[in-house]
Amino acid sequence: MKRIPFRIGQGYDLHRLVEGRKLVLGGVEIEHSHGLLGHSDADCLIHALADSLFGALALPDIGHHFPDNDPACKDLDSKIILQKAALACKSEGYAIANLDLTLVAQEPKLSPYLERIKLNLSQILRIEPSQIGLKATTNESVGCVGRKEAIAAFSVCLLQRED
Repeated sequence: MKRIPFRIGQGYDLHRLVEGRKLVLGGVEIEHSHGLLGHSDADCLIHALADSLFGALALPDIGHHFPDNDPACKDLDSKIILQKAALACKSEGYAIANLDLTLVAQEPKLSPYLERIKLNLSQILRIEPSQIGLKATTNESVGCVGRKEAIAAFSVCLLQRED
């Protein structure tokens, strides 16, 4: 990999809401009647974040690293996915400079959980909470997110070369 001082990545993920599953965002369990459907724990925030880290390194997305047809990935804790992405950064000689994350959900209201999510992500990634921007918004009742059928997440990361 070319040794450039900064690398930028972006990620996106969306999962459908269904009954009978826990809702986990950023590794934090959120109180809600529905959870996200997926092969793993379906934590769309961590998936978007991991994809932004892999993308910044010009590596394949999480589906390559954790295929949804692999039984070993069934109900996988997404923190493992994020740890692998963080290890890839370190292995390539990069540190996370900052993250900008957005959750998009019509419900539940996520603002009461944002500080816990930010702290949890900072601990997993071994960075300061001040390096993480985290927001939540709605989709103004438009589309599958607006109809309360899904939750989406966006991530942008800036990696800085470690000397």
